[in-house]
Amino acid sequence: MDNAKIAKTLDQLADLLEFTGANAFRLRAYRNGARNIRDLADPIASLIESGENLTKLDGIGNSVAAKCKELCETGKLQQMEELLEQVPRTVLDLLNVPKMGPKKAAALFNELGIENLEQLQAACEAGQVRELSGFGAKTEQAILDGIAIAADANKRILWAHADAIATKLRQHMDSCDAIAQMEFAGSYRRGKETVGDLDLLVTSTDSAAVMDHFAAFADITSTIVRGGTKMSVRLDEEFQVDLRVVPAESFGAALQYFTGSKEHNVVVRGRAKAKGLKVNEWGVYDLENDTQIAGKSESDVYATLGLPVFDPETRESRREFDWAENDDLPKLVQHKDIRGDLHMHTTETDGKNTIQEMADAARAAGLKYIAITDHSKRVAMANGLDEDRLLAQWKQIDAINAKSDDDFVILKGIECDILENGDMDLPDEVLAQGDWIIASLHYGQSQPRQQITDRIVGAIRNPHVTMIAHPTGRLLNKREPYDVDMEAVFQAAKETGTLLELNANPLRLDLNDRHLLAAKSHGIPIVINTDAHKTRGFADMKFGIKQARRGCLTKNDVANTKTLKQLKSLIAKKK
Repeated sequence: MDNAKIAKTLDQLADLLEFTGANAFRLRAYRNGARNIRDLADPIASLIESGENLTKLDGIGNSVAAKCKELCETGKLQQMEELLEQVPRTVLDLLNVPKMGPKKAAALFNELGIENLEQLQAACEAGQVRELSGFGAKTEQAILDGIAIAADANKRILWAHADAIATKLRQHMDSCDAIAQMEFAGSYRRGKETVGDLDLLVTSTDSAAVMDHFAAFADITSTIVRGGTKMSVRLDEEFQVDLRVVPAESFGAALQYFTGSKEHNVVVRGRAKAKGLKVNEWGVYDLENDTQIAGKSESDVYATLGLPVFDPETRESRREFDWAENDDLPKLVQHKDIRGDLHMHTTETDGKNTIQEMADAARAAGLKYIAITDHSKRVAMANGLDEDRLLAQWKQIDAINAKSDDDFVILKGIECDILENGDMDLPDEVLAQGDWIIASLHYGQSQPRQQITDRIVGAIRNPHVTMIAHPTGRLLNKREPYDVDMEAVFQAAKETGTLLELNANPLRLDLNDRHLLAAKSHGIPIVINTDAHKTRGFADMKFGIKQARRGCLTKNDVANTKTLKQLKSLIAKKK
């Protein structure tokens, strides 16, 4: 039982308790405990095994400690089982609707008897939800608009979540001596921001042994089907994993086929047909005599068709075949290319670590520079900085830099809000004193398209703004992007030399892959940032790199692959 699963179970317990009208103090205790457990570096299970007193950890009292112990020892909570006899598990799906908190969901369940998304949609369409206290017609319409997002959240999980599952499953399967080759395929391999299921391909001369080993994976909750060479299971009653055992001579063809995308494979099959060949998951065949001529490796499959091996992230039938024809496939950016991280928060606002702690962690991660970019004062819930506090922080950064005994540099920055009327949250004379000024939009996200666009373009045209953060404001499986004319944003950024962010937070991955490809065509440098709120947040860079590769970005397309001197030259062009 890992920390993420323990935290998720505690959150679900709190949600179910709220449906039953439980004491608010108990709910808060479980939610605070879940949040702190997610942030722990050490596994709770290991601490319990070594006899550690969990109540010595921040945010964990006797009740939370007892629940952790029960989960680690039994894999479930008796209290959860009892609650699920009163409240169906499907009511938790209501919480995936944007802006639907547990209180509103509980009211829908207790007053209207709504147990699932289908019933919720029917109640909204019948005008029943607006009649409840605290709702109204506007809230009812917002709920109705958000049901599709909630439905998608039930079908697809974040790539980061799928990656954690795949990593754990790979570790388990690596110990199976019967496996000769093993790779994940599908949308996970292509790096899609959300994943519907996992496809695992292996070669083996003993498929039964592979199936038995797979069946022993601890997170499997049910087996959908098991055959001679294929087995499908569910993890945690929701996420599907398909295992296929394929012949060694077909492994490359199967990997290419099941990686996809469907659109990419249509072009591949068409190219094969034009050459008098056919290609499927078993191999490449001569149409005249139906003999297999390739299939053992992906490189063989593609080479037979006169094609290079495409990076999986590019296989979406967008521009990869044109690039191949011109011998101009981009060399995609890699994690090792990143020199700096230019969006992060500290204890001055809503971060968990100090400036010095963030700098030390960045050094340890191999970075050469960072920018400290706490929130501006408009974000009051995060204790955003006013002018005086910001200038004091910048003075502190100067002092830290002066004491540094290496070439690591902290840039003086701020994440300055673009206000609802289009003004910047801090005056220009203050922004002018910083090294790295981010503009972002946190409020008024439901304004009309032109108003949103004018706000962002106005910030882009401000001579002190270096970069626009998370430009569309989306939260995957939680919130749609706000309505903005991205072509106008690209044009303004190109004209002014303003950089655009790819926010690596796995819940954001904003810009999306299509926007990244468009920005690349405009020649707009992209900055891949973690938006870290704690030192462990630097690890999110891997998700940003995956997204950048889906956008076909090279090292030259990414601003924070540059040396600090080169980066400052980019900034100077804007100013």
